[in-house]
Amino acid sequence: METKDSISSEKVKRETLKQKALRSMYPLIRKMGKKGKNGTVLSNAKNIPPIKSFYKLEGKMNNGDGIAFSDFKGKKVLLVNTASDCGYTGQYSELQSLHEQMGDKLVIIGFPANDFANQEKGNDNEIARFCKLNYGVTFPVAQKGVVIKDPGQQPVFKWLTDKNANGWNDHDPDWNFGKFIVSEDGVLTHYFGPSVSPLEKDFIQALK
Repeated sequence: METKDSISSEKVKRETLKQKALRSMYPLIRKMGKKGKNGTVLSNAKNIPPIKSFYKLEGKMNNGDGIAFSDFKGKKVLLVNTASDCGYTGQYSELQSLHEQMGDKLVIIGFPANDFANQEKGNDNEIARFCKLNYGVTFPVAQKGVVIKDPGQQPVFKWLTDKNANGWNDHDPDWNFGKFIVSEDGVLTHYFGPSVSPLEKDFIQALK
Protein backbone atom coordinates (compact mmCIF):
# COMPACT_ATOMS: atom_id res chain seq x y z
CA MET A 1 0.00 0.00 0.00
CA GLU A 2 1.35 3.43 -0.95
CA THR A 3 1.84 5.90 1.86
CA LYS A 4 1.72 9.65 1.55
CA ASP A 5 5.53 9.76 1.89
CA SER A 6 6.09 7.20 -0.89
CA ILE A 7 3.78 9.10 -3.23
CA SER A 8 5.62 12.34 -2.43
CA SER A 9 9.00 10.68 -3.07
CA GLU A 10 7.78 9.30 -6.39
CA LYS A 11 6.55 12.74 -7.40
CA VAL A 12 9.96 14.21 -6.68
CA LYS A 13 11.53 11.41 -8.75
CA ARG A 14 9.26 12.13 -11.72
CA GLU A 15 10.00 15.85 -11.60
CA THR A 16 13.73 15.16 -11.51
CA LEU A 17 13.46 12.89 -14.53
CA LYS A 18 11.49 15.57 -16.35
CA GLN A 19 14.14 18.16 -15.58
CA LYS A 20 16.89 15.81 -16.76
CA ALA A 21 14.99 15.19 -19.98
CA LEU A 22 14.57 18.91 -20.56
CA ARG A 23 18.26 19.46 -19.94
CA SER A 24 19.17 16.85 -22.57
CA MET A 25 16.80 18.49 -25.05
CA TYR A 26 18.12 22.00 -24.47
CA PRO A 27 20.52 22.14 -27.47
CA LEU A 28 17.72 21.11 -29.84
CA ILE A 29 15.19 23.47 -28.25
CA ARG A 30 17.65 26.35 -28.54
CA LYS A 31 18.42 25.57 -32.18
CA MET A 32 14.74 25.32 -33.10
CA GLY A 33 13.88 28.54 -31.30
CA LYS A 34 16.59 30.59 -32.99
CA LYS A 35 14.40 31.48 -35.99
CA GLY A 36 11.38 32.51 -33.92
CA LYS A 37 10.73 35.16 -31.30
CA ASN A 38 13.02 33.38 -28.83
CA GLY A 39 15.93 34.29 -31.09
CA THR A 40 15.18 38.02 -30.80
CA VAL A 41 18.18 40.33 -30.45
CA LEU A 42 17.73 44.05 -29.71
CA SER A 43 20.51 46.60 -29.30
CA ASN A 44 20.80 50.20 -28.25
CA ALA A 45 22.68 51.17 -31.42
CA LYS A 46 22.39 54.91 -30.70
CA ASN A 47 23.61 54.47 -27.11
CA ILE A 48 20.51 56.19 -25.76
CA PRO A 49 20.95 56.98 -22.07
CA PRO A 50 18.33 56.03 -19.50
CA ILE A 51 15.70 58.52 -18.37
CA LYS A 52 15.62 57.03 -14.88
CA SER A 53 18.82 55.82 -13.25
CA PHE A 54 19.49 52.09 -13.13
CA TYR A 55 21.51 52.73 -10.00
CA LYS A 56 18.52 53.92 -7.97
CA LEU A 57 16.86 50.51 -8.27
CA GLU A 58 16.73 47.98 -5.46
CA GLY A 59 15.72 44.34 -5.14
CA LYS A 60 16.05 41.29 -2.91
CA MET A 61 18.17 38.17 -3.04
CA ASN A 62 16.49 34.79 -2.54
CA ASN A 63 17.84 34.73 1.03
CA GLY A 64 16.15 38.04 1.84
CA ASP A 65 19.25 40.23 1.59
CA GLY A 66 18.83 43.50 -0.28
CA ILE A 67 20.22 44.25 -3.74
CA ALA A 68 21.37 47.84 -4.30
CA PHE A 69 22.10 48.27 -7.99
CA SER A 70 24.30 51.24 -7.14
CA ASP A 71 26.83 48.65 -5.95
CA PHE A 72 27.35 47.63 -9.58
CA LYS A 73 28.66 50.95 -10.90
CA GLY A 74 31.67 50.35 -13.12
CA LYS A 75 30.67 46.76 -13.98
CA LYS A 76 28.59 45.21 -16.70
CA VAL A 77 25.40 43.60 -15.40
CA LEU A 78 23.53 40.67 -16.97
CA LEU A 79 19.95 40.19 -15.78
CA VAL A 80 18.22 36.93 -16.72
CA ASN A 81 14.68 35.75 -15.96
CA THR A 82 14.91 32.04 -15.11
CA ALA A 83 12.80 28.94 -14.41
CA SER A 84 13.52 25.39 -13.22
CA ASP A 85 11.18 23.38 -15.46
CA CYS A 86 11.84 24.96 -18.83
CA GLY A 87 13.43 23.68 -22.02
CA TYR A 88 15.99 26.47 -21.58
CA THR A 89 16.87 25.58 -17.97
CA GLY A 90 20.09 23.96 -19.23
CA GLN A 91 21.27 27.52 -19.85
CA TYR A 92 22.07 27.73 -16.14
CA SER A 93 25.26 25.79 -16.96
CA GLU A 94 26.24 28.30 -19.63
CA LEU A 95 25.55 31.24 -17.34
CA GLN A 96 27.68 29.64 -14.63
CA SER A 97 30.48 29.08 -17.15
CA LEU A 98 30.24 32.73 -18.22
CA HIS A 99 30.32 33.79 -14.57
CA GLU A 100 33.52 31.81 -14.03
CA GLN A 101 35.11 33.18 -17.21
CA MET A 102 34.29 36.85 -16.60
CA GLY A 103 34.85 36.97 -12.85
CA ASP A 104 34.46 40.43 -11.31
CA LYS A 105 34.08 42.09 -14.72
CA LEU A 106 30.46 40.94 -14.99
CA VAL A 107 27.63 40.70 -12.47
CA ILE A 108 25.07 38.02 -13.38
CA ILE A 109 21.77 37.91 -11.50
CA GLY A 110 19.06 35.31 -12.08
CA PHE A 111 15.44 36.31 -11.52
CA PRO A 112 13.21 33.23 -11.09
CA ALA A 113 9.67 33.79 -12.35
CA ASN A 114 6.56 31.72 -12.96
CA ASP A 115 5.32 33.93 -15.80
CA PHE A 116 5.65 31.42 -18.64
CA ALA A 117 3.65 28.17 -18.68
CA ASN A 118 3.87 27.67 -14.90
CA GLN A 119 7.50 26.54 -15.18
CA GLU A 120 8.78 27.87 -11.85
CA LYS A 121 6.59 26.37 -9.14
CA GLY A 122 9.22 26.24 -6.38
CA ASN A 123 9.74 28.67 -3.52
CA ASP A 124 12.97 30.61 -3.02
CA ASN A 125 14.65 27.90 -0.93
CA GLU A 126 13.74 25.15 -3.41
CA ILE A 127 14.97 27.23 -6.33
CA ALA A 128 18.28 27.97 -4.62
CA ARG A 129 18.85 24.26 -3.87
CA PHE A 130 17.91 23.28 -7.42
CA CYS A 131 20.34 25.76 -8.97
CA LYS A 132 23.20 24.80 -6.67
CA LEU A 133 22.78 21.01 -6.74
CA ASN A 134 22.04 20.58 -10.44
CA TYR A 135 24.04 23.35 -12.07
CA GLY A 136 26.58 24.46 -9.47
CA VAL A 137 25.28 28.02 -9.64
CA THR A 138 27.35 30.49 -7.61
CA PHE A 139 26.17 33.75 -9.21
CA PRO A 140 23.44 35.67 -7.34
CA VAL A 141 19.80 34.59 -7.63
CA ALA A 142 17.05 37.03 -6.67
CA GLN A 143 13.73 36.37 -5.01
CA LYS A 144 11.07 34.82 -7.21
CA GLY A 145 8.86 37.49 -8.73
CA VAL A 146 7.13 38.83 -11.84
CA VAL A 147 9.21 39.87 -14.87
CA ILE A 148 6.54 40.69 -17.48
CA LYS A 149 4.39 43.82 -17.58
CA ASP A 150 1.97 43.38 -14.68
CA PRO A 151 1.00 45.37 -11.57
CA GLY A 152 3.34 43.13 -9.58
CA GLN A 153 6.31 43.42 -11.96
CA GLN A 154 9.65 43.69 -10.17
CA PRO A 155 11.12 47.24 -10.24
CA VAL A 156 14.22 46.25 -12.19
CA PHE A 157 12.11 44.58 -14.89
CA LYS A 158 9.83 47.63 -15.00
CA TRP A 159 12.97 49.60 -15.79
CA LEU A 160 14.26 47.08 -18.34
CA THR A 161 10.97 46.93 -20.28
CA ASP A 162 9.83 50.58 -20.23
CA LYS A 163 11.49 53.03 -22.63
CA ASN A 164 10.32 55.87 -20.40
CA ALA A 165 12.73 54.50 -17.82
CA ASN A 166 15.59 52.83 -19.73
CA GLY A 167 15.43 55.23 -22.71
CA TRP A 168 14.62 52.91 -25.63
CA ASN A 169 13.28 49.40 -24.90
CA ASP A 170 9.66 48.34 -24.30
CA HIS A 171 10.26 44.65 -25.06
CA ASP A 172 9.35 42.09 -22.38
CA PRO A 173 11.27 38.82 -22.05
CA ASP A 174 9.99 36.50 -24.78
CA TRP A 175 10.16 33.46 -22.48
CA ASN A 176 12.28 32.16 -19.63
CA PHE A 177 15.97 33.02 -19.96
CA GLY A 178 15.62 36.38 -21.68
CA LYS A 179 18.88 38.27 -21.15
CA PHE A 180 19.36 42.03 -20.61
CA ILE A 181 22.81 43.65 -20.57
CA VAL A 182 23.48 46.92 -18.73
CA SER A 183 26.78 48.72 -19.30
CA GLU A 184 29.35 49.91 -16.76
CA ASP A 185 27.67 53.32 -16.69
CA GLY A 186 24.09 52.10 -16.28
CA VAL A 187 22.94 52.09 -19.91
CA LEU A 188 20.75 49.24 -21.20
CA THR A 189 22.69 48.06 -24.26
CA HIS A 190 21.14 44.75 -25.38
CA TYR A 191 18.36 42.24 -25.07
CA PHE A 192 18.95 38.63 -26.19
CA GLY A 193 16.13 36.09 -26.40
CA PRO A 194 16.23 32.65 -24.73
CA SER A 195 17.57 30.86 -27.81
CA VAL A 196 20.73 32.94 -27.84
CA SER A 197 23.36 31.22 -25.71
CA PRO A 198 25.36 33.47 -23.34
CA LEU A 199 28.46 31.70 -24.69
CA GLU A 200 27.82 32.58 -28.34
CA LYS A 201 30.30 34.84 -30.11
CA ASP A 202 27.78 37.67 -30.66
CA PHE A 203 26.72 37.60 -27.03
CA ILE A 204 30.32 37.68 -25.78
CA GLN A 205 31.02 40.55 -28.16
CA ALA A 206 28.14 42.50 -26.63
CA LEU A 207 29.84 42.23 -23.26
CA LYS A 208 33.03 43.85 -24.53
